[in-house]
Amino acid sequence: MSLYILLTKMTPEVSSDLKKRDIIGKNWMNKVKEKCPDVKWIAHYALLGKYDFLDIYEADSDETAFKVSMISRANGALEAESWPAVEWKRFIEFTKNLEG
Repeated sequence: MSLYILLTKMTPEVSSDLKKRDIIGKNWMNKVKEKCPDVKWIAHYALLGKYDFLDIYEADSDETAFKVSMISRANGALEAESWPAVEWKRFIEFTKNLEG
């Protein structure tokens, strides 16, 4: 499983209706679980700034990460970006293997 970061910016319509935010979030999560059952969720954060949410998850492939972003875009996200990520210790291992 690979690690991914999902950054999401909601549409103005979704952002302005705070009462429905919980329902929209639960519906989105149910759709992701249905279409991408192997995704393992690690963290979910609300943000201040350009993006509204940051999710950290594990997926079996870039294709699955692509699906997560597409489901987000189809369910109220104006922007949804999934980025591959590497934990710091693993990154250091990569750099050591590149030396010399």
